[in-house]
Amino acid sequence: MRLLLVLLVVWSGTVSGLVRLPLRRVRSLRSQLRANGLLQDFLRDHHPDAFNRRYSQCYPAGAPSLQLGRYSEKIYNFMDAQFYGQISLGNPQQNFSVVFDTGSADLWVPSSYCVSQACASHQRFRAFDSTSFHHDGRTFGIHYGSGHLLGVVARETLKIGTLTVLDQEFGESVYEPGATFVMAKFDGILGMAYPSLSEILGKPVFDNMMDQKTLEKPIFSFCLRGGAGGGDPHGELLLGGADEALYTGPINWLPVTSKGYWQIKMDSVAVQGVSWFCPRGCQAIIDTGTSLIAGPTMDILRLQQLIGATPTVIGEFVIDCARLSSLPLVTFVLGGVEYQLGAEHYVKKEMFGDRELCFSGFQAVDIVSPEGPLWILGDVFLTQIYSIFDRGQDRVGFATMKQPAED
Repeated sequence: MRLLLVLLVVWSGTVSGLVRLPLRRVRSLRSQLRANGLLQDFLRDHHPDAFNRRYSQCYPAGAPSLQLGRYSEKIYNFMDAQFYGQISLGNPQQNFSVVFDTGSADLWVPSSYCVSQACASHQRFRAFDSTSFHHDGRTFGIHYGSGHLLGVVARETLKIGTLTVLDQEFGESVYEPGATFVMAKFDGILGMAYPSLSEILGKPVFDNMMDQKTLEKPIFSFCLRGGAGGGDPHGELLLGGADEALYTGPINWLPVTSKGYWQIKMDSVAVQGVSWFCPRGCQAIIDTGTSLIAGPTMDILRLQQLIGATPTVIGEFVIDCARLSSLPLVTFVLGGVEYQLGAEHYVKKEMFGDRELCFSGFQAVDIVSPEGPLWILGDVFLTQIYSIFDRGQDRVGFATMKQPAED
């Protein structure tokens, strides 16, 4: 009987073709800094231009990704990343916790040669311990919205769950100035956007998976649970397709409008049924690397007013926790389908001693693209739906997430 059960498990895994990777949800770096009273100083010291000028001498002259002003072209902001999972590199395997980020396309982890404080508190890749390591010799620099890093490029065997990717190009960070990644709970980043977004020469991880035919379908999907109503605040990444057991109803498919980010057209944004923003449609990025929803400054400031949020001295917006039950619904219309978010979704509660404060989950970020200003739909949105990313047909799908069964 036991042998039969084992065979059934193996058979079902082969038929489904899905590789499942559990994701853990942790407090974001922003929340940690806020709780320790360090957020104001951090934001001041890490203002993009001030940060660039302070550390520019640490990077190779002319590094294109580190030039002043390039910040405005980036949306990487891992201060608000919440979900991460485990990968391994090398032979024997070395394990790392990474953010699976649809808003970038590179893979990097800290190197054993890294001299920064951030690396000391994280797992570091030891090239000399791996028999499958290949030195590349190139250097790279990546400018994130909330930090910078410098490193060298290498090739190595990568394992994600039961999948093996050979000769994967990745970055070994050797210098991470500032405090951005010191308090982060993850070691590195695994980007899942299109190759045009890559700062490291070479193919992104998912492109190598497709080329090496390790997947049944060129699709990955996320089931990110926000923990609202006492649910399990964790998640799952599925490689090779989507799991019908995790969602109900039809999939709402939207074509990718620009192959860099996972960028789609958004029909409109309404507050309490009244369309206030994007009256003729606008562009949105689906970004698993941030917990927030972001949009053009003027739109977000108006949205904050409509939900009764007031600004703090450091640019965050707070809401009276006693008013949550009376706050309006915010509706995002995508492909003609309405996705409604209530206050329990777009308000973040945090404790300061014995006092509870409520923060808006909306943030102003101005990103200009050929298609116009961009919105960013992060975990505030993604924890409410099952999201599917289809590279084979260049489309993004949304479906109603099934709630876990009651015990």
